[in-house]
Amino acid sequence: MRVLLQRAKDASVTVDGEIVGSIETGYVLLVGITHGDSESDANYVAKKIAGLRIYEDEDGKMNRSINEVEGAILSVSQFTLYGNVQKGRRPSFIEAARPEDAEPLWEYFNEQLRVQGLVVETGTFGAMMDVRLTNDGPVTLLIESK
Repeated sequence: MRVLLQRAKDASVTVDGEIVGSIETGYVLLVGITHGDSESDANYVAKKIAGLRIYEDEDGKMNRSINEVEGAILSVSQFTLYGNVQKGRRPSFIEAARPEDAEPLWEYFNEQLRVQGLVVETGTFGAMMDVRLTNDGPVTLLIESK
């Protein structure tokens, strides 16, 4: 499992002209799932994200968690995180899990974030989405389960 986390001041996902998910302060998570990913991977990444201390404290040090700033999550499935561009000019997506495997695991991952006490908004799995965000910092981290 691979998650690209972007700290955001605000963000939203629009599908067919309708906003399907939006947050103010928090994280935008672009979530990629590969073959062999399991609930164990989702649990690990959800706990890691919930525990990250990447918001500044009163001394300007990254020392506060998303819960401490009352932030929320916007989770977007993103199979292209497993795109391979080493050969040729077009990406290969053979490392991305098939939709019938990826969607239930993405939903499970989102639920595990909620179990950690986080408010979670989502995009729409498999849809063509417009994702808008104001990157805060910018702070961008790659989190992988393997």
